[in-house]
Amino acid sequence: MASAAEQLAANLNWGSFSKATDLKKRLWFTLGALIVFRLCSFVPLPGIDPIQLELLFDQTRGGVLDFVNMFSGGALERMSIVALNIMPYITASIIVQLMTSLSPTMAQLKKEGESGRKKINQYTRYGTVALTLFQGYGIAVGLEGWGAGQGASAVLDPGWFFRITTMITLLGGTMFLMWLGEQITARGIGNGISLIIMAGIVATLPGALAGLFEQGRTGAMSGVFIIAILVGVILLIAGICFMERAQRRILVQYPKRQVGNRMSQGESSHLPLKLNTAGVIPPIFASSLLLMPLTVAQFAGQNSQNEWMIAVTTALQHGSPLYMSLYAFGIIFFCFFYTAVVFNPEETADNLKRQGGFIPGIRPGEKTTQYLDYVLTRITVVGAAYLTLICLIPEFLISSFALPFYFGGTSLLIVVNVTMDTVAQIQSHLLAHQYEGLIKKAKLRGNRR
Repeated sequence: MASAAEQLAANLNWGSFSKATDLKKRLWFTLGALIVFRLCSFVPLPGIDPIQLELLFDQTRGGVLDFVNMFSGGALERMSIVALNIMPYITASIIVQLMTSLSPTMAQLKKEGESGRKKINQYTRYGTVALTLFQGYGIAVGLEGWGAGQGASAVLDPGWFFRITTMITLLGGTMFLMWLGEQITARGIGNGISLIIMAGIVATLPGALAGLFEQGRTGAMSGVFIIAILVGVILLIAGICFMERAQRRILVQYPKRQVGNRMSQGESSHLPLKLNTAGVIPPIFASSLLLMPLTVAQFAGQNSQNEWMIAVTTALQHGSPLYMSLYAFGIIFFCFFYTAVVFNPEETADNLKRQGGFIPGIRPGEKTTQYLDYVLTRITVVGAAYLTLICLIPEFLISSFALPFYFGGTSLLIVVNVTMDTVAQIQSHLLAHQYEGLIKKAKLRGNRR
């Protein structure tokens, strides 16, 4: 039977949306911040020839740069000040989180509460600066030599001044997006970093659809095949929604309690474990960790005569077996890693024991910890398999049929997850607003008595 809170959430009065002034302010702030992000993606780097850059970029269509460009919302193709998007920050976050598991000093910081969290965030920012400067230098050098063999160059005045300017500009753009994401999280709706990534992906959707329909108009692709692709995308979205809402509910029983002279009945509840506890984090982490060195290698490989560099860029092309294998490994690894970070079976078992709760047939304490760990491992295996299939099957289809539709499984997964999370936060704000209204009415009625 649904609880009172669940019943109230199911019967939310969306008409009260107009009265929720705080929610409206948060939504307008989020929308304004995302508009600022999109405007920044059209501000080019200094010293770039946009016409030559577009011609050179067209020669690499279908490669890893297209995939990176999709995450940046076209900012990489235009080589804007936010061309690197938020990826260096995500990569730095991955490294710092891995260090908290491997380093005793970092693990101790994590246990220190708010002060430790601030230090960890500071280390993440330092890592973001270092990674952005490294990646910015690689892109600057790659741009200088890109197309040199063809007598064309996207850089107007190559040299150290251009390299330093590019590094500083890209660093400023990435740090600004990092700050903007934190502001959206604190003053807006949803997770700011995820919303920025989603906004970049959604911005490429009209162009992807236009390219798909253009193939049908010119006869390069049959209309039946285009309809099959669109139906497949709809089915994929439905599958993602179903799997993201899937839960494994563990029955928790509470014993009878005596309150004064009355004996209260024992209560039962459920401990919900999501099938995909890690959410959208594994594909984001795996793609950012894989695409960061690939972006530098791709730009450097355009003008490199080194056979080793050419071999690496060829082997790690988007859609290649090695790329797919590394991507799948990254998704599976981060599924288990992030699940272990967000859910601690031992801590959950201790909390149940202190509250007098127990799982029927399982002893409190160590046995409960082992049981929760066993159940969590099993559902994480299913969740990791689901994420891997969702992310890789569309990529295999895209690489096999050379589709111009780069809105694949990873992109859909991020967009659907972030949308569901944002809608859930909007509902929680509306729910809190209704509770506030009920409390105020109760106080008014109490004053009349």
